[in-house]
Amino acid sequence: MSFTPAPWPRRLRSQEWYEGTTKDNIYYRSWMKNQGLPADLFDGRPVIGICNTWSQLTPCNAHLRDLAERVKHGIYEAGGLPLEFPVFSTGESSLRPTAMMYRNLAAMDVEEALRGNPLDGVVLLAGCDKTTPALLMGAASVDIPAIVVSGGPMLNGWFRGERVGSGTALWQMSEAVKAGTMTNADFLEAEQAMSRSPGSCNTMGTASTMASMAEALGMALSGNAAIPAVDSRRRVMAHLTGRRIVQMVKDDLKPSDILTKTAFENAIRVNGAIGGSTNAVIHLLAIAGRVGVDLTLDDWDRCGRDIPTVVNLMPSGKYLMEEFFYAGGLPVVIRALAEAGKIDGGALTVSGGPIAAEVAEVRNWNEDVIRPFDKALTPQGGIAVLRGNLAPDGAVLKPSAASPHLMVHRGRAVVFEDIDDYKARINDEALDIDETCVMVLKNCGPRGYPGMAEVGNMGLPPKVLRKGITDMVRISDARMSGTAYGTVVLHTSPEAARGGPLAVVQTGDMIELDVPNRRLHLDITEAELARRLADWRSTVVRPSGGWAQLYHDHVDGADTGADMDFLKGCRGRAVARHSH
Repeated sequence: MSFTPAPWPRRLRSQEWYEGTTKDNIYYRSWMKNQGLPADLFDGRPVIGICNTWSQLTPCNAHLRDLAERVKHGIYEAGGLPLEFPVFSTGESSLRPTAMMYRNLAAMDVEEALRGNPLDGVVLLAGCDKTTPALLMGAASVDIPAIVVSGGPMLNGWFRGERVGSGTALWQMSEAVKAGTMTNADFLEAEQAMSRSPGSCNTMGTASTMASMAEALGMALSGNAAIPAVDSRRRVMAHLTGRRIVQMVKDDLKPSDILTKTAFENAIRVNGAIGGSTNAVIHLLAIAGRVGVDLTLDDWDRCGRDIPTVVNLMPSGKYLMEEFFYAGGLPVVIRALAEAGKIDGGALTVSGGPIAAEVAEVRNWNEDVIRPFDKALTPQGGIAVLRGNLAPDGAVLKPSAASPHLMVHRGRAVVFEDIDDYKARINDEALDIDETCVMVLKNCGPRGYPGMAEVGNMGLPPKVLRKGITDMVRISDARMSGTAYGTVVLHTSPEAARGGPLAVVQTGDMIELDVPNRRLHLDITEAELARRLADWRSTVVRPSGGWAQLYHDHVDGADTGADMDFLKGCRGRAVARHSH
């Protein structure tokens, strides 16, 4: 895809604020000078925002202040004026009820900060799961030149000679404690090894997945996704990103130039190859909605179905992000896909050139970490999109993290009406459940929870775990962490809180899962299903006031990205009206 840079020099957006001798121009400049900025910094050079999601409440992003300084170095070197500003930071590890409930709020914060301030371009500093899509969504809605630099993953965890993967080990060990194969004392000792450096999850969880998606979409410099947070090359990446954004402003290279349908199709295929998180489905749908690209669940299934998973990382494989970086990182995967004709190598990136050119010289340094296609972990690793009378608008499953023997399964439903019901009953030895059953969780979707928490990978009943069983079919309208695993059907749409068929599943119903044929079926008659739906009444209480009420009233379904209905679309970079 070709791109023609805009003529330079030209009048920039920031000059509407800073250039001239009117009362308004002097007002804007004079206040900025109280920070010790020389007068010639307002001479028409690009003004670059550094959108920082640093927060000590978001552990994955707690090191981003240093990266922001490195970005500034690059911006100054390239002749720009860097101005750092904070936005809402959505930390998955601490924020209740779920960080996903605030992704759209953070995106709105980003959009309004970019639209209302004298910025010509922006560097998006992201890390923890929802910050990457939130920043991309906000930037896409404004459509000024933008580029992502990620905080990077933490170093490998190690416990008694074994790798400890963020999140993945937590799920494994908590189940082992319930099964009686691990003591609480050992679990607490392992905790000390889980997070041993700054950075985001060291597995191919949602943070690493979305860093990879930013790179695959062309919105980050090549190699950005996998560099560990504490590696000096992460600082170099930030520095180079600062340099690059200044030239992007001069060229007027915008998100709408890069985020094409082809870019999203490429990213979907890359997601399959890396064994990426199911959360990427919702986030890419939402980003596409902001830039005006018609992306659907069907595109996910069409593009990802025949993509093998070749990155051998937890939760699908055995390694962690540190090894992925040493093996060559995402550029190796992109080159392999491009050379095999599985992605469009001509897609434009923030470099100003095609994505294939960026990776033409990279090499794979460890073929057990990044496998050849003929030795893939899973021959069909893309996200599977399921449909049927239980999910008329779709549901998703991650084949690379599922159990092969459960990919075709028929079982008796054991229903939990919400997450509180699940927690109250799951450890009851009298619960009528075995490994052949299908666990069903309702009212945990975007409107139902609210916010669509990561509770879809329900822990198994202790009496089943004690048999040595580690997986069962689980179905919900919730999400699950990208660090999680199992034969878990997620994002069932319409969600139960909107009266989708999931809402009327009853314990004892038979459910059929057929992943190869993309089918999810509730085995009752159409008449019975219609009768139940006619009798259904919502049990979800509408929040009273604040963001929670606004979210409940305006959030769309998971099948279209769970964005707010009033935030969709690109509203452009209009200059705010004068106020003085």
